[in-house]
Amino acid sequence: MHINIAIIDDKLSNRNIIRDKLLRNPNFKITLIAEDGKDFLEKMKAIPAIDIPQVALMDLEMPKMDGVDAIAAGSSFYPSIKFVVLTIFDDEEKIFKAIKAGAYGYLLKDESAENIAEMLWQMHENGAGPISPGIAHKILQLVQKNELTIKKAKANTIEKNFFDLSQREMEILQLLVQGLFYKEIGQKLNISTNTAKKHVVNIYQKLHVNSRAQALHLAYEKGLL
Repeated sequence: MHINIAIIDDKLSNRNIIRDKLLRNPNFKITLIAEDGKDFLEKMKAIPAIDIPQVALMDLEMPKMDGVDAIAAGSSFYPSIKFVVLTIFDDEEKIFKAIKAGAYGYLLKDESAENIAEMLWQMHENGAGPISPGIAHKILQLVQKNELTIKKAKANTIEKNFFDLSQREMEILQLLVQGLFYKEIGQKLNISTNTAKKHVVNIYQKLHVNSRAQALHLAYEKGLL
């Protein structure tokens, strides 16, 4: 069984590089390639049902319709598609705009073909939103250096209690920020991979989110980290 993937990038060279990286893995099938967000939405209207992408890899800086707007529109029109940012940009503003728009994950283009394939497959198998370690680290740094957020995290026990996260779930949330997958979380906490997955699912349910990226965004906003 393969995963249908769309590639949206305004540069032909980038589209070719991404395509070549993915096609090294027989689990992936490229069913749609678009030059920008507008082109993607137009092509989606005519695509056969069998080729509808399950994952859309979206660049951010594009003409006509950029990645953030395309993710927001695409998430509304095609809720079954998981939109994953694949870009060179790692600044905080772009990260959080993309996540707020509905991005399921955020990957940097300099990731190896093996890492991209592994993270996309983990997302397909376990629902783990793919985030490059560098992006996860940047989110952690942002939280650590933001004194207002830290004070809020210490003082705002009402909001923490509102989400009703257990101590174990808070520990796992911290590990999600570090970019760890279920297996690595299990090893870190001496619990099974399946137990780690159940904890993450519980966290998503309590935060009312559907992905790691959305969970980290909400946790940052609410001072949970």
